[in-house]
Amino acid sequence: MQQYDKQRHEFTPQDVEIVSKETLFRGFFKMVKYTFKHRLFEGGWSQPIEREMFERGHAAALLPYDPVRDEVVIVEQIRVGALEHENPWQYEIVAGIIDTDEPPQDVARREAMEEAGVEVGSVLPITSYYPSSGGCSEKLDVFVGCVDATTAKGVHGLDYEGEDIRVQVMSRKAAYQLVKDGVFENGATIIALQWLQLNYQELQSEWVD
Repeated sequence: MQQYDKQRHEFTPQDVEIVSKETLFRGFFKMVKYTFKHRLFEGGWSQPIEREMFERGHAAALLPYDPVRDEVVIVEQIRVGALEHENPWQYEIVAGIIDTDEPPQDVARREAMEEAGVEVGSVLPITSYYPSSGGCSEKLDVFVGCVDATTAKGVHGLDYEGEDIRVQVMSRKAAYQLVKDGVFENGATIIALQWLQLNYQELQSEWVD
């Protein structure tokens, strides 16, 4: 079977020519329009391609996990992307945009305090991925962090950002069942809880004295 390495693609950024980049809209987020050409797998170059892209940048997300109580901390908040869907209030892990020079792990720790009121101890990376690279620039670093779930309660968020975030604490088993039942609709949350289901015993042995 062929082995794959994300660092060993046939093509590199040098095989793309950006013809132009135009800012179409700048508000809370930004929309840009690219015109570009790229090398083709069967040789030669493509014709100029025009694509609009939603510019979101880099973000960090963290699943707060209490290895002693075997519980996770989930937050609930309204999301504009789901306003006209079944339910605009979404269950998620904590997350935030990286708009400073802070390392992603530090952003995730800060967001855990701002959104859930929990202090994070040890942090481990889970994965890093593009949620929707066909039209959005966002790349998301996902972590799991050790917390005391008994400290997670109440409503949090920054008033000046219009945040109204409610904390939910549930057992790992209950959270994973909600993944299986399709209750969680956020990609990073699903990924993190699936990862935890596969690795919780290792975390417990490492994080519990």
